[in-house]
Amino acid sequence: MTKPLTIAIDGHSSTGKSTLAKALAKSMGYVYVDSGAMYRAVALYALRKGWVSKESGCDAAAIESTLDQVQITFELDADGVNATFLNGQRVEEEIREMAVSHVVSHVAKLSEVRRHLVALQQAMGRNGGVVMDGRDIGTVVFPNAELKIFMTASDDVRAARRKAELDQKEQGVSFQEVLENLKARDKADMERSDSPLIAAEDARTLDNSTMNREDQFELVLDWTKNLLA
Repeated sequence: MTKPLTIAIDGHSSTGKSTLAKALAKSMGYVYVDSGAMYRAVALYALRKGWVSKESGCDAAAIESTLDQVQITFELDADGVNATFLNGQRVEEEIREMAVSHVVSHVAKLSEVRRHLVALQQAMGRNGGVVMDGRDIGTVVFPNAELKIFMTASDDVRAARRKAELDQKEQGVSFQEVLENLKARDKADMERSDSPLIAAEDARTLDNSTMNREDQFELVLDWTKNLLA
């Protein structure tokens, strides 16, 4: 029997990493792990404590000293949606709000936070059969993953996608605000000293600026099946 694969999907914000990863995991019968949701959950915890803000950054010492009090789990809800829980509370919708988007990069750049969450992620995927998406999965979390994908798209396309998501949730944000937030997060992710956002040398680049979800899914499914053949 062929050993189940470890699939790492990295890339810029709002490129559809999670949507693709979920669909691929479901098709393959693999476990799906949203690493970005884990960083957002820590950011939400810090936000609630008043330890982080868009303007002043974060209280690193306070956040790092309480990481053992932050329990993050994923559970399927009644509709089959993979939902994020923070200390037993469903926060799937709250962690996607702009308030968290504005501060998550401050928290994600902390080395202790990254080490803590990377250890949890590696434990989740120790035996393969996992699809994980994020910013450093193919470079740090699973450098030996059998399939590494780096997703990208143009800034305007990504901002339009993100604004459409926020509009559905009735969050009144402008296209320009969304675009500036995406660019700021990209800059912070790529310039941080600890595990910056870069494509792994052996990653396959997937630019989906002009691709629909069905076409990109079929392409990646072909990549996956070829590795198992």
